[in-house]
Amino acid sequence: MRVFEKLKKSSLPAGFIAVCVVPTLALSVLFMILPAFNALRMSFTNAISLVPSDNVRFVGFENYIYLFTMDERFHQALWNTFRLMIVVPALNVFAGLFFAFLLTQTKLKERGLYRVLYFFPSVISLTVVAVVWASLFDPRSGGVINRVIGIFGAEPVPWLGSESFALWCIALVMIWQAFGYYMVMHIAAIDGISADIYEAASIDGAKPVHKFFFITIPMLKDTIGITWVLSLSGTIGLSYVLSNVMTNAGPGNATLVLLQHIYRMAFGPGSNFGYAMSITVFSLVLAFVLSSLSRKLSYTNENL
Repeated sequence: MRVFEKLKKSSLPAGFIAVCVVPTLALSVLFMILPAFNALRMSFTNAISLVPSDNVRFVGFENYIYLFTMDERFHQALWNTFRLMIVVPALNVFAGLFFAFLLTQTKLKERGLYRVLYFFPSVISLTVVAVVWASLFDPRSGGVINRVIGIFGAEPVPWLGSESFALWCIALVMIWQAFGYYMVMHIAAIDGISADIYEAASIDGAKPVHKFFFITIPMLKDTIGITWVLSLSGTIGLSYVLSNVMTNAGPGNATLVLLQHIYRMAFGPGSNFGYAMSITVFSLVLAFVLSSLSRKLSYTNENL
C-alpha cells in the first residue's frame, strides 16, 4: 500500500511510471505468482508428473498429513535446512561486517587486494566451488586437508563421510563462498558513515572494538537486516547445490535438504509430483515467514 501511495505523490508522469512498472509486474505474475498458485493447486492432487493425466484426482490434505506425520526424510531435510538457516546467515553477516570494518577502518595498503580476494569466491560457479571443496574434504587419506593434518601425526578425519561433520562442512563452504558478497555491501554502508563520528570516538579514547560494536553495528542496522534476509533466503538455494554435488545428501541423509527432497520426490524413482508440490508450498511459506520475521526484527521502526 505504501508503494502505491508513494507513486501517487511522485512528480513523474503516469505513463513513464507505467512503462517502468507494468513489465516487471507482468513478469512477476508470469514467472512467480502463477507458478506458485499452480504448485498450490497440484499439492492437493496425486499427480505423478507435470503432464496432464486422466488419473489425476483431488486428494485434499492427504499430502500435507503425510508430510508432517509420516515422511521421515522430510523431517530430516527440514531439520538439516533449519540448522543451516540458523548458523549460516548469522556467520555470513558477522564475517562480512567484521572484514568490512577491518578494510575500511585500518590503514592496510593492500585493502583493494583483500577486497578482491574476499569477494572472488562469490563469483565462482557454485558447482566448481563444491567440486573443489569436496576434493579438499575427501574423507580418505588422499584428501588435501587430511594430508595436511597427517603431517602432524593426526589420523584422517571422515569429513564428508561422517554424519557428525558432513553438514557443517557444507555450512563452512557456504560461508566461505558468500561472505565476501555481504562484505562488499557492508563496506558500501560503512563508507556512508561520517568519518567525523569515528574521529570523535578516537579522541574520546574508543578502541576499534568499541567503534565496531557501538558505532558501526548500530548505524548499519538497516543494511544488516537486508544482508540477513538475503543470506537467509540464499541458504536454501545454496544448500541444494552443495549437498547435491559434495555428498549427494549422504551419508545416511545427514545432508539432505528441503530442495533436494523436493527434486527427488518430483523427478526421482517413484516420483509423486503432487506430494513434491506440497513440500514446495511449505518451503515457500517457511521462507516467507522467516524473511518477514527477520525483516521486522532487523529493520528500524521507520522502515517497517
